[in-house]
Amino acid sequence: MKSFFKNVLSTIVGMVLAVFVVVLLFIGIVSVSMSSLNDDKKVKVKENSILKINLAEISVVERTSENPLEGLNFSGDLPKSIELKQVLDNIEKAKTDKNIKAIYINTPYVSAGLSQIEEIRNKLLEFKQTGKSIISYSEVYNQAAYYLSSVANKIYLNPEGIVELKGLSASIMFYKGLLNKLDIDVQIIRHGKFKGAVEPFILDKMSTANREQMQLLLNSFNDNIMDSIANQRGLTLTEVQKHANNLTLENAKSCIDYNYVDALLYQDQLEDSLKSLLGVEKLSIVTLSNYTNVEGKKKDISRNKIAIIYATGSIKSGKGDEKSIGSASTSAAIKKARKDKNVKAIVLRINSPGGSALASDVIWRETILAKAEKPIVVSMGDYAASGGYYIACAADSIVANPTTLTGSIGVFGMIPNLSKFYKNKLGITIDTVNTGKYADMGVNRPLSTFEKNKLQKSVSDMYIGFITKVGEGRNISTTEVNEIGQGRVWTGYDAKEIGLIDTYGGLEKAIDIAAYLAKVEDYRIISLPKKKNPFEQLSLKLGGEASISNLFLPNFGFITQITQPIEELIKGDKIQARMPFIIDLK
Repeated sequence: MKSFFKNVLSTIVGMVLAVFVVVLLFIGIVSVSMSSLNDDKKVKVKENSILKINLAEISVVERTSENPLEGLNFSGDLPKSIELKQVLDNIEKAKTDKNIKAIYINTPYVSAGLSQIEEIRNKLLEFKQTGKSIISYSEVYNQAAYYLSSVANKIYLNPEGIVELKGLSASIMFYKGLLNKLDIDVQIIRHGKFKGAVEPFILDKMSTANREQMQLLLNSFNDNIMDSIANQRGLTLTEVQKHANNLTLENAKSCIDYNYVDALLYQDQLEDSLKSLLGVEKLSIVTLSNYTNVEGKKKDISRNKIAIIYATGSIKSGKGDEKSIGSASTSAAIKKARKDKNVKAIVLRINSPGGSALASDVIWRETILAKAEKPIVVSMGDYAASGGYYIACAADSIVANPTTLTGSIGVFGMIPNLSKFYKNKLGITIDTVNTGKYADMGVNRPLSTFEKNKLQKSVSDMYIGFITKVGEGRNISTTEVNEIGQGRVWTGYDAKEIGLIDTYGGLEKAIDIAAYLAKVEDYRIISLPKKKNPFEQLSLKLGGEASISNLFLPNFGFITQITQPIEELIKGDKIQARMPFIIDLK
């Protein structure tokens, strides 16, 4: 009887979940359909209009997803996102649009990576050179928002608002205590004294070497941001640093006194100021999203193409998506661009902290084949480190922003021993029969000294292969690469000094270099890998393992932050070329 009720209950729960998923599917598909209809509708801009940029309401991503349930939360709301290239293209379009008279930045914080913010900021500086004005207003500015907004001709703040200026901080989450509680022993094999990727699994705080590189990274980022602010506001770097260290900007009045803002206004007063600037009685404002659907100047369609191949997220074997780099799908995209005679050059846009060393090598090989036939240029986003640098190093030219994290040339292996976890936490014991002495080498028992030595040799061989490929790609000796390698992470600013990149710049700079190397002046841009349609995305989500988890768990960010590294540790490739951390600008 108990079994009967159990089966009935499980059936009811299954039916409820199924209905819930179907309802959400319907909401998502209808929303996407309506969105598609709106996207197809061309927007016309009225005379004397303002382009409004609010990057708090809309997230900047490398590529948007076609999956209607991507990031869907339980309120049924769909997230708003825009591709970085669309933001840059919109600002470029606004430069010559006679109907756009100014740009209005209205964002208290920015949903974008630091390097992405830098690219957008540089593009706004280009816009400013046309003589058109940039006006910024917010009730509050966090550091990232103020860094972006500091390019404005006039910066306004609510009379009770504040500009956050306190410097940068980076935190790393450590899992040693959690793993100890779970009786999971992580067995580490690494090469490189700076390979901090393994530290969260074996330590409860940063090592001296990792703390040293973290401090240098933050200092470099901090100086770049504060110097950029100082240049636009008529201050010195020393003054801005002093104000940050002393928390000088304690209220709106202090922001005026120290020249961080030009006036304190309420929203209605700001609108009156904008009307006065344009000489109009009624404001006409077009949002960044809507402006994407405004036709720019018509260009002749060229047969020549430059292919942007997006490589975003962790690197793994097999197929990837908008949030991961799959060796099979990325290699196929590079091969497709290589085989297309109309593609004259390739721009590989990398935003990745690395991942599987084997998968990275598979992609690297395809870049070598492509380079033999046409120019290939790498554009680095927020991260192009470890495996991300592995797939970049063979390019004809590498472009990065000063705030790009790169390098981390090192390899490590992690194999968990789950035997105590099974026995002490789950009451499971394992007995094994082997045909070979080491046939059961894996996660169900500790590694022997012999096995550890074998794995150490594999890691060392992979590291030697890594630095050899970097040396060949960058035309420097393996000795030099080893000196700047060892798993150490560098900023884009330092990376240029030590020869890991060729020049500073963003995606547009990389495209310009690719066109120059290919000797083409007229061309059109194509993006690869080709996006899956919404129904393909849904079938992949629902067809994969733990479909409910795949659909909804990403919304529980804290839980995912803890479980994802451990899941990757158990399920992923055991030898990794991965950067140890992700930095948020705080």
